[in-house]
Amino acid sequence: MAAKAGQFVLSISIIVVLHELGHFLTAKWFKCRVEKFYLFFNPWFSLFKKQIGETEYGLGWIPFGGYVKISGMIDESMDKEQLKQPAQPYEFRSKPAWQRLIIMVAGVTVNLILGFLIYMMIAWHWGDSYVPTNKLKYGIATDSLAQSIGLKDGDQILSVDGKYIEKLKAIPLYVILNGAKTIEVQRDSEKVTVNVPDDFARKIVSHKAIGFIDIRFPFEAIDSVAKGTAAEKSGLLKGDKIVSINGTAVPFYSGFRTEIRKNRGKKIALVVVRGNDTLQKTADLSTGVLGIYPVEPKDSGYEIKNIKYSFAQSIPAGLKKSSETLKSYWLQLKLIFSGKVNTNESLGSVISFGKLFAPVWDWQSFWALTAFFSLVLSLLNILPIPALDGGHALFVLIEMITGRKPGDKFIEYAQMAGMFLLLGVMVYALGLDIFRLFK
Repeated sequence: MAAKAGQFVLSISIIVVLHELGHFLTAKWFKCRVEKFYLFFNPWFSLFKKQIGETEYGLGWIPFGGYVKISGMIDESMDKEQLKQPAQPYEFRSKPAWQRLIIMVAGVTVNLILGFLIYMMIAWHWGDSYVPTNKLKYGIATDSLAQSIGLKDGDQILSVDGKYIEKLKAIPLYVILNGAKTIEVQRDSEKVTVNVPDDFARKIVSHKAIGFIDIRFPFEAIDSVAKGTAAEKSGLLKGDKIVSINGTAVPFYSGFRTEIRKNRGKKIALVVVRGNDTLQKTADLSTGVLGIYPVEPKDSGYEIKNIKYSFAQSIPAGLKKSSETLKSYWLQLKLIFSGKVNTNESLGSVISFGKLFAPVWDWQSFWALTAFFSLVLSLLNILPIPALDGGHALFVLIEMITGRKPGDKFIEYAQMAGMFLLLGVMVYALGLDIFRLFK
């Protein structure tokens, strides 16, 4: 838990500080006075603050973002007193529209660049690895949701809507985001077209079944037995081979997991081979799990493709990954707003974000999630909603097009409405996460 929390706080701190630095530097460039620069929000009090020149730098206590307070601008601080005074040359409202637009989109621009640079460096340092869809000797493993639409264990996926998807792990997300209609598979000696129902994406999100297909590999033997589990109590040992559960043969690990899920809360009969002996065992699945880990099979039946990038090659790789991430998240937003997925099941707060990090400190995972969050923040922040950068930019664009600047009162009320909307969404998302924790 500490590792997750530490990675989350560091990641958000990097993203927020650099985002606000974009606003800060462009404001300074156009000679605006910046009164405050804060990491995290600080209603009523700050954890730390220090005045340097005309700017107060500080650390707030609510880890939902940060802000820079620019003189003559209605922002998160909702400080309206200065707007009652005559405009000063150093104030935001005194600057030309094009300068104000640059200041407002600077944070989003920094987040876009940050996401790209991180993905580029990940490609250069770690490269990429994946399981090719056409390199599965034993086909795919399917869960109950996949089986409900007609997919079967052992199927070889040929295409989705007529398109070959190179990375196996990319198929579920492609099906969700693109509203796939068909999945073409090779089943034994024939080609079969599996029709995907219109509500399949909603069911995937609802059941949290993003891995509705996986790699199918042989279940050769037990690699280890967890202490205090049903497996240990039943006398299973490292090296044992489970042949069947309740009379059903389990030559593949996916079949073993299926039988365990089917018999949760029940007692099961196991046929186990240990050396030259065949043993009969009984296990109680009242906890829902058996508690074993499989050995890595000698013939796994799948191939892992590793790609190494030179520095020059990492640049287009980083750009490609960034564009794919933005496109993917945009399609996810469209699914939510279109009502094709249940908002209660897809919305999350900082708790959900924090849970995405690895339970132990993992730099590759950390930087990948930081790049993802940076790009997501850029996309969300540019939405034309008052209180977001996109809302401010929209007002400036309207002014540049029409030649008329929206009144300060109008901007003030729009900002307040936007703040209430965003706070409402944040509180609602936090409530959902708390409910999920108790549930």
